[in-house]
Amino acid sequence: MTNFQVYRKTLSFSLMMFVFDLLALVLVIGLGAAGFFMFIGRSPEGAMIGLIVGLILGIIGASLVNIFLTNRLKAAQIAMMVKGVTEDSLPDHTYKAGLEEVKSRFGKITLFFFITRAIRNLFRQIGRGVTQIGQAVGGDVGGGVASAVDSAIQTVIGYLCDCCLGWVLFRQDENSAKAACEGAVIFFKHGKTLFRNIGRIFGMGLLSFLVVGGAFFGLFYLLFAAVPQIFAQLSQAIIDAAGPDAPEFVNNPTILYIVIAAFLAIVLWSILHSVLVRPFILVGVLRNFMIAGKEHLPEESDFAVLDKYPGFRKLRAKF
Repeated sequence: MTNFQVYRKTLSFSLMMFVFDLLALVLVIGLGAAGFFMFIGRSPEGAMIGLIVGLILGIIGASLVNIFLTNRLKAAQIAMMVKGVTEDSLPDHTYKAGLEEVKSRFGKITLFFFITRAIRNLFRQIGRGVTQIGQAVGGDVGGGVASAVDSAIQTVIGYLCDCCLGWVLFRQDENSAKAACEGAVIFFKHGKTLFRNIGRIFGMGLLSFLVVGGAFFGLFYLLFAAVPQIFAQLSQAIIDAAGPDAPEFVNNPTILYIVIAAFLAIVLWSILHSVLVRPFILVGVLRNFMIAGKEHLPEESDFAVLDKYPGFRKLRAKF
């Protein structure tokens, strides 16, 4: 199967994740807005408290959606991607088969998501030396370089964690923590091969940001410009509550809704990118990852390569 064929047959998972991500976003915005307007008639301070409480409840609700729904769909999609790139075929009812796969390996997948933080910390430690290049330059330029490099590293780490999950699912009879360590070793030893198309990762990301993010910003700008009185109220409420600590842009309702429009556009672009663009890139990275892992299955002696990192040692201690 080609990468596009695997992507197309697993797209149903992406679309369902988009629905859940959108639900989570609406939950956060809806509860925040409800809290604000519920108390706006009483006092500006009450409105801000209502807004904050609503946002907190929304974030909690969104986190639950992510833990119990989105993560399961993500695992099911990756399971089917791995099957497609390793077995060169996928069942006709791919969506149903993916859910069954997750259900049959519920414990393994749950454990993986618990150890994901350890994997992320491990590769942050590996990438920390790279970010020090920018920090060594110093000043605003150095800070900008370090920030850009760190963002790139976080993007790569995201793909790596998905590849590790794929490897955990592929190594059916292996302990989840050990399989995750094997995945880390595979990446460390074959990183250049796995990400030979890394330019495509950032190129497609930038293109989708400019096109999709720009379109959403324009849409939100037009919508918010039609109801300026709402943002005049929000601006005044923030100023009354925060006083001199309020950000300067809050003083101007027009700038305020431009900032909010930009924020929402970035959030929606991020959701759409992760749902529609990122999975296509992931299929290619997963294929390279699985080939490298199958051809060079990590042995116990290979783990010593990463033993100098505390995060890796901590992960190894789990098996």
